[in-house]
Amino acid sequence: MIILPAVDLLGGKCVRLLKGDYNKVTVYNDDPLEQAWQFKEAGAEWIHVVDLDAAKSGVPTNHEIIRAIAEKTGLKVDTGGGIRNMDTLRRWIEDYGVSRCVLGTAAVKDRAFTEKAIEMFEEKIAIGIDAKDGEVAVDGWTAGSGIDAVEFGQIMKSIGAKTVVFTDIARDGMLTGPAVESTKLMVEKTGLDVIASGGIGSDEDIMNIKTSGCAGVIVGKAIYEGKVDLKACLQSV
Repeated sequence: MIILPAVDLLGGKCVRLLKGDYNKVTVYNDDPLEQAWQFKEAGAEWIHVVDLDAAKSGVPTNHEIIRAIAEKTGLKVDTGGGIRNMDTLRRWIEDYGVSRCVLGTAAVKDRAFTEKAIEMFEEKIAIGIDAKDGEVAVDGWTAGSGIDAVEFGQIMKSIGAKTVVFTDIARDGMLTGPAVESTKLMVEKTGLDVIASGGIGSDEDIMNIKTSGCAGVIVGKAIYEGKVDLKACLQSV
């Protein structure tokens, strides 16, 4: 299982939202690039970076920061937020050197683009499934889609997706433990490589989510608040 420490970008700073609420923001580092270096020094090979401004607006906003992280640290960057057309996608992968792009809102609203993206870039594409009470959320988690999360995962598998980033929004930033059962259900019902996100609050939580069969886990707030020892967990998984 891969551990992906998280950097969420809002206004050029490294932040965390509480349950995806843009009105509940905590700034953890004014220098996201420096934060990425800290993760690399702890032994991380991957980093999960989200442009929260772009996730809401659909317009890439913190792209130069993400580019700097990819080019200067050598980390494999898994990034999402506002990637809704081929021009943006090509820029991330071909020009900025990110390792994987996460399509969330676009995957729900633009099937043709999503299919083309998977056809062209294959393993460099992941589908973001952000669930609230089992329903897929879109537009930076500000709206519902009316689509069941597991059913959506199955649809994405049918068009060639191999990886999903599955987030339980109700647990995001809460440090109350991951959604082990719903993650396990996503793994079993879709056959996809599932990267779990949301709720990690301790080293033990990382071991617990591993039992779901997920391929990876994203950890953010728990690292920033000293509740997870990233270096120790990277060595133990």
